[in-house]
Order: sequence, then structure tokens, then C-alpha cells
Amino acid sequence: MARNIHRLTDRQVKNATQPIGDGGNLWLYPEGHARLWVFRYSNAGKQREMGLGGYPAVTLAEARQRAAEARELRRQGIDPIEHRAQALAHENAPEVVPTFTQAAAAFIRLNRHGWNNRKHARQWTATLKTYARPILGNRPVDKVTTEHILTVLKPIWTTKTETAKRVQGRIENILDFAAARQWRDPANPARWRGHLDKLLPKPTKVKTVRQQPALPYQDVGAFLVELRRLTSVSARALELLILTACRTGEVLGAQWTEIDLPARVWTIPAARMKGNREHRVPLSDAAMAVIETLPRIVNHPYVFPGAKHGRPLSNMALLQVMRGLGYGVGGTRGDAVPHGFRSSFRDWAGEVSSFPNHVCEMALAHVIGNKAEKAYRRGDLFDKRRAMMQQWADWCAASGGTDAEPETCAVGAPERSRSAVSTASSLRCIGTVSANDRMDP
Repeated sequence: MARNIHRLTDRQVKNATQPIGDGGNLWLYPEGHARLWVFRYSNAGKQREMGLGGYPAVTLAEARQRAAEARELRRQGIDPIEHRAQALAHENAPEVVPTFTQAAAAFIRLNRHGWNNRKHARQWTATLKTYARPILGNRPVDKVTTEHILTVLKPIWTTKTETAKRVQGRIENILDFAAARQWRDPANPARWRGHLDKLLPKPTKVKTVRQQPALPYQDVGAFLVELRRLTSVSARALELLILTACRTGEVLGAQWTEIDLPARVWTIPAARMKGNREHRVPLSDAAMAVIETLPRIVNHPYVFPGAKHGRPLSNMALLQVMRGLGYGVGGTRGDAVPHGFRSSFRDWAGEVSSFPNHVCEMALAHVIGNKAEKAYRRGDLFDKRRAMMQQWADWCAASGGTDAEPETCAVGAPERSRSAVSTASSLRCIGTVSANDRMDP
């Protein structure tokens, strides 16, 4: 057979008016204006014909290649037509539906690199393992129903409302992901709006939002005086947190490339912000004094480097500073935690300063107003926030002294940087330290 193949030319193929063979079981069948390639063979005594496509879409060379593949299957004792049918059935077979746990793992793998920090992925895994897996874990994701979701949520909805709402949102995201992968129907039994909100009480009606324990704003100045006696990098990080009213993760993750010293601006990229929007932080004189005392370590991007190479300080670092001063859960001087200083600042802004509410909220990087209001509000009120943060630093410096009385701040009041003098004098003892000296555990 192999000695008598490839008999046809392109001209013969184009001009054929009746079936002609190329050898090796390959035939061309002219049918009107169409020309069809066919592989002819016998199996179990029966003549069979398998189409290989039409000419000229399938060229003579391509038809010969397809015929050669079919001959190889015949040599192995495989029927080419049945082999093709099995391959098509496999291609068109529906994807095996994963369990909820498998779908959750796939969702986390897909999204973990877009989340702000590694801890977020661990939190997802932990909450789903604790609350969702016992009910949903081994269940095919297309079999998860509203009743299953309620079985997960009801036991914790009134006792651990914040956690329950977080679990609900995460299950909702996973089931939306599963629907996009065509693993289940698009109707999402974990959807809150228009579905679960008809079956469960609103979280705000169940439990008020738990505030982080905070130091009264009247005591922040005295706290800063004590804090400035400490020379660790953790103490400086906590001081910057207080002076900027930023979140713990935003401060600990600060990089030198984000800080424009001449402009006195720290720009936190959207990827590191809770609201996924870039946030410009005005640096007061006192905040600048803190930053300028910090030596930069070569090839280390972080303003507050941790003990592990290439990593910032851990979240525990600031808690340890406060515990050392007698604060924290069960502390001898109160339950205040680092994040609570944002509440201290907000209370000062509302009770002492004359800045309007929207300026105070924007200083905390909170979302202001509804969608329409946000669409019209283009700026970030940076100049007003700069004046506000300077007055906050000055007020802290004034209220921290033994003889000084805190001043009531007013918008547009002359900026006198008492805070920078206080900070600079307190930090002179720090000086320049080596990379090893400034690493906190």
C-alpha cells in the first residue's frame, strides 16, 4: 500500500469530475462544486468511509496527513471512526462539578495575588473551614441551596454577627465564581440583597458595630510623651500611626518610594488601601520629624523593616509597644489598641476642631456620601486635610505637656508647629542606628 500512494497532483484534484484515489485509502469525491476527502477502509468485513474535510479548505497535503494518522490507528487495531467519536464525546463531556471546598480553594488561588496582604487569604480559609465546611464542604457546589446557607449562618447570626456577615459574603463570592465557571446555576442562594435579607434580620438591627478599644483623645498627648522615650522602630511606627490617623497595615507596609519628603506627602497606593483607592496623606511637622529620624537600610524598601529580610514589621510589633506601656486587652492602664487611635483622632476632630465632617472622614480614608455625591466630588480636600493634621499634631504636643493647656483648633488658624519641636527633642536620643539595632522582633 505504502508503495502506491501520493498519486494525485493539485491539478487533478481541482479538475476531478469523478472519484479518484491518491492511494493509501485516501479518496477524493467530487459532488457538484464541492470536493470531499474520504478515508476508505474495511473493518470486520464491512466497508467504512470516514470524511476528512472538503477541498480546498483541506489541502491535498493536509488530507494525506490525516489519512496517514488514520492508517496508523488501523495498524494499532483501532477503528478511526470510533476513535473520533470517543474523542468528540470526551471534548463535549461536561466538566466534573467540584465540591464547595474545591470551588473555594480554586477561588482563593485565583484571587489571592490581588488581595492586599497574605493574611487575607488565610482569613478566608480559616472562616470557611470553621463555619462553612461542616455543612457545605463535601457537597457538590451545584447542590448548595438556600437551606444549606441558612444552616451555616443562623447559629452565628445573632452571636457573631460581624463574622457571620463576612462568611455570607465569602460564600456568595464563591458561588458566583462557580456560576461563572458553569459549575452551577447562576441563581445564588447566598446572595444578600433581594434574597437572604428577606430571611435574616439586618446585621445593624442585630448588633452594633464593635469599636476598637481607644485611648480618650484627651490622653493621646501624654501617651506620645511616653512613647517618644522609647527608641525602637516599633515605637516610631506607632507614633506615625497616631500622627497620620492611618490604619496599622498602611503604616507597617509603608515604603520609601511612597513618601515625597520635599512635598511632605505620603501616597498610599490603591492596592494597599481598604477601599482600593489611592490615599494621599499630608505629613505634619511632627510626622516629618519621625520619618527623618529613620535611617534607610540599603536594598530594603520598607520604612519600618522587620527582622525577616525584605519584610516589614509584623502587626504584633505595635501591640507589644502598647502592652509594654500598660495598654491592651487586660492592660493595667486600659484596653486601648493601635487601631483605636483612629477613633481618638475622630473624636478630637468632632469635639475640638472646627473642620467639617466630610474633611474628618476623608482624613480617615472613609467613603463619603452616596454614588451621586462621590461622582461630583473629584478632589481629596488635601489642603484642608494638611491643615487639619498639623493642628492635630500641635494639639497633641500642647496637651502632652505638664503645664500646657490644649488649644481649641479652628479652621484657618495660623500653623505653629509646637509638635515638631516636641518630637525632634524627644527623638534626638535615637540618632543613627545600624540595621541590626533597628530590627524589632
